[in-house]
Amino acid sequence: METVECTVENLSVALFTVNRHAKTALNPSYLYLLKKKTIEKMLEEGKAKKVGLHFSRNPKYSQQKSDVLVAIGAYYFHIPPTKEDFKHLPHLGTLDDSYRNPVVKMPLSQAKRLLQAYTGISPEDVEPKPKRYDWSRPHRFGKTFR
Repeated sequence: METVECTVENLSVALFTVNRHAKTALNPSYLYLLKKKTIEKMLEEGKAKKVGLHFSRNPKYSQQKSDVLVAIGAYYFHIPPTKEDFKHLPHLGTLDDSYRNPVVKMPLSQAKRLLQAYTGISPEDVEPKPKRYDWSRPHRFGKTFR
């Protein structure tokens, strides 16, 4: 099994891979947690830089919302803003569709291993979501029988 160094370039490629897979995953909560913790740690260490605010492409409930644009190596990522971000970062307006992150190929398992080694978190750190409906009990049109 090949080990990869925790350089800014390798971490940014791993983040790109995890972020791309999280968008289509059935249970993306762990992948998004991994992304969030990695970006937070890189910002603390000065390996990443907050560039500005962008209007969110898919705002919740049709409200206007902004995301923080973070530069890590040759890649850009969005994270939720804090109150301090609105005070100190410039607003860049709408997202520029002409720019795309460079496409790279890294296996998801390798990307997860690298980010887990860097952040120190594991899949066990994520609490499972509660079930929305208990299908083990007999039911009819949403009503349960006792």
